[in-house]
Amino acid sequence: LPEAKLAREAEICYATLAIVTDYDCWHPSYETVSAEMILTNLQKGVDVAQEILRLAIPRIPQIHECACATALKDAIATSQKYISAETKR
Repeated sequence: LPEAKLAREAEICYATLAIVTDYDCWHPSYETVSAEMILTNLQKGVDVAQEILRLAIPRIPQIHECACATALKDAIATSQKYISAETKR
């Protein structure tokens, strides 16, 4: 997941919320679905996702106790004395 790697590089927390619209592309017991069925399921999923976010966002702590904010703490192994002031900017 490129976005997860970018979030880690930016030292921010990241989570995925996936919305399933149909199973017919991989599950042999499901019949082919129509675009209308997919859009109906997508709207139901959007409604559920919005409710999840409405409930979850207020619970995200302002101060994080996870390692995301310090993910790059040891990313530079070069001694600081060898890094020029220009590079540090």
